[in-house]
Amino acid sequence: MSQITARLPDGLVAALDEAAAKLRRSRAEVIRQAVERYLEDFEDLSVAVERLRDPSDRVLDWDRVRHALRDSD
Repeated sequence: MSQITARLPDGLVAALDEAAAKLRRSRAEVIRQAVERYLEDFEDLSVAVERLRDPSDRVLDWDRVRHALRDSD
């Protein structure tokens, strides 16, 4: 496992220490989980943006979709 160093504002470190204490985890564990979740969200958002930028992907009109769904009942 690699080790990295990062500089954080004092307020963020205080919040990190408070969260770590409440969770009964080390700073490193809290940071590792936070980075993992951030990167998962980043990947999901990247896929969403790619799909939004895809010119071959049809854009659906919400009113038409809503009416179609309502009429299908």
